[in-house]
Amino acid sequence: MKLSLGYGKGNVELEVAETNLVGILEPHTPVISQSEKDVIFEALQNPIRSNPLSHCMNPGEKVAIITSDITRPMPSSKVLPVIVDQVNRAGIPDRDICVVFGLGIHRPHAVEEHKQLMGEELYERVKCMDSDPRNVVHLGRTSRGTPIDIFKPVVDADKRICLGNIEYHYFAGFSGGMKAIMPGVSTRDAIEANHSHMLDEKAATGRIDDNPIRQDIDEVADFLRIAFAFNVVLDEKKRIINAFAGHVIDAHRQGCKYLDSIYRIEIPKPADIVIVSPGGFPKDINLYQAQKALDNAGHAVKEGGTIILAASCKEGFGEGVFEEWLLQSETPDAILNRIRESFRLGGHKAAAIAALLKKAKVRLVSDLPDDTVRSIFMTPCADVETALEDALREQGDDASVIVMPYGGSTLPCCS
Repeated sequence: MKLSLGYGKGNVELEVAETNLVGILEPHTPVISQSEKDVIFEALQNPIRSNPLSHCMNPGEKVAIITSDITRPMPSSKVLPVIVDQVNRAGIPDRDICVVFGLGIHRPHAVEEHKQLMGEELYERVKCMDSDPRNVVHLGRTSRGTPIDIFKPVVDADKRICLGNIEYHYFAGFSGGMKAIMPGVSTRDAIEANHSHMLDEKAATGRIDDNPIRQDIDEVADFLRIAFAFNVVLDEKKRIINAFAGHVIDAHRQGCKYLDSIYRIEIPKPADIVIVSPGGFPKDINLYQAQKALDNAGHAVKEGGTIILAASCKEGFGEGVFEEWLLQSETPDAILNRIRESFRLGGHKAAAIAALLKKAKVRLVSDLPDDTVRSIFMTPCADVETALEDALREQGDDASVIVMPYGGSTLPCCS
């Protein structure tokens, strides 16, 4: 069977023998007759446990709209103009609105990236900025001791609107909701304290109600009131297929239930070989982002199996501590020992990769240098076809193969 996988801003092709192929894990995407704009408007007209957005603020108030950075597939350029229009309808002019891109620990944007995220027309009208961890206000600590240090322009605003997309997250359960604030516009120390709970077994992909990391994130809403939230669910082509607006927690939970109905995929048993793509740009912009697809693939592969990851990683590792831990550790066990002894943000993703490498071999098709790939305990491959040939030699000609074209989004679950 001929297959195509997203890779950077293009695709890579491969063939898998039907005698080996046991599953292509694709979302159960419903047929959507509405346009993306109609989906956005319908959600705004039916807010969950909230007044309509235009009734949530008053003339004279300063409004901060917090949205995702370039590493996330959140279609801000489609959503922001509609949100800003609703704020304008409340009697608030453009000059009293600021769009804040939550960087977390990611790199700042270039001007052209701001324009891309805002849309040219809105960029000329409304001020935008990246969050800055050097300019924060301390609001207290969560019950778990996480410092609540939030970007000052967000704190100083009279009203805050959180935007995001909902997808699976390998230890927070799901993205979206209050993640716009924590980690979006928080400090490294705050994010590190929150993420340290990833060592808890309840901090898992697709788990939310008793997930200590999500509980810690959501508790920030008790310290910083969010006037309105707007989260989208995207299909495999990054189109908006549903949206959930209103209360920052309750609307988010409704979105998570919807996501499960599409992207949680049952499999009869783990496969010998799993071929996975994060889904292309921006999910494979660097290894730090592509790791999420690798983690999801780990749910589909057997002990001792092989994962083939096709991810461009054109921007390299994507985070300094993550890179350091991977490159300077002699074995995966060394990374796991290090995270147990001293949790560090960035190192947490290196530890997640190390844990996976204890379960399965990883063959990486990427733009990274071969020597770099070998130094992080993976096998570099020139293309997916070659990687599959090598994996079949390892696992046997009759090895079972699962393909995950949208590994950053789909969550395999054994039935």
